[in-house]
Amino acid sequence: MVDFAPPERSGPVNRQESVRDVYLTDDPGEAATLLDKTIAGCRADEVAEIRSLGDTLARWRTEILAHHATGASNGPTEGLNLLVKEVKRCGRGFDNFEHYRLRVLLRAGKPTWPNRPTPPILRTPRPHAHA
Repeated sequence: MVDFAPPERSGPVNRQESVRDVYLTDDPGEAATLLDKTIAGCRADEVAEIRSLGDTLARWRTEILAHHATGASNGPTEGLNLLVKEVKRCGRGFDNFEHYRLRVLLRAGKPTWPNRPTPPILRTPRPHAHA
């Protein structure tokens, strides 16, 4: 990696890249090794925030490595939460929860309308052809 960051930011940039590398690998064993090296590097850093990052990564080690076993991500959940918050902001306060629910469903593109009876087919007599 070519480091283009200024000297005062080179530590955080390198730590960011090392965390990114953990997620880029497909091998769970390699991910565990990279994560352990990243945690050790963060904890040995002179910047307090980076040391705190090392502690956080250590606490979440099991969950981070579970990503490689399951491939699970909370991205879809976060996306839906963002969508709901956008609807809430635009609505400026909904008085009726059902209206709020329908707005969220419409914005998400997956409305489930209540089953309504279909209107009857009106049969009118055919026009007579006069020859």
